Amino acid sequence: MKAADLTRVIAVARSWLGTPYHDQASLRGVGCDCLGLARGVWCEVVGPEPFPIPPYSRDWGETGPREVLAEGARRMMIEVSPAEGGPGALVLFRMKPRAIAKHVGILTAPDSFLHAYERLGVIEEPLTQAWRRRIAFAFLFPQR
Repeated sequence: MKAADLTRVIAVARSWLGTPYHDQASLRGVGCDCLGLARGVWCEVVGPEPFPIPPYSRDWGETGPREVLAEGARRMMIEVSPAEGGPGALVLFRMKPRAIAKHVGILTAPDSFLHAYERLGVIEEPLTQAWRRRIAFAFLFPQR
């Protein structure tokens, strides 16, 4: 599997900037959550989603031992080490130590990323050390 054009991934992701936050949504300019942002970028860069995303609760990642997001991404994306996850990579964050990865972002430069954040919507912000140390997994979007 070959990786998609990373410049295109970043351009598509940035086209979502300003989209309001809305749980389980994936509509550019209307609403999305962090997973919805990744799904929307996937649809534009790669094509139709390969499997349906089941409904999920806001606290879905608070319990359980399975890395649900990482397992799903492995089924359809190219996994790379977090250190290799440069601009254009999808990254999964652990929001608490020893918790499963439950937040998604897309790296836009070596020191910035884009994500959907509650109350703020889709924003691009610095990849501070606090964010960087939370990265648990990195994936590349595949070529169409």
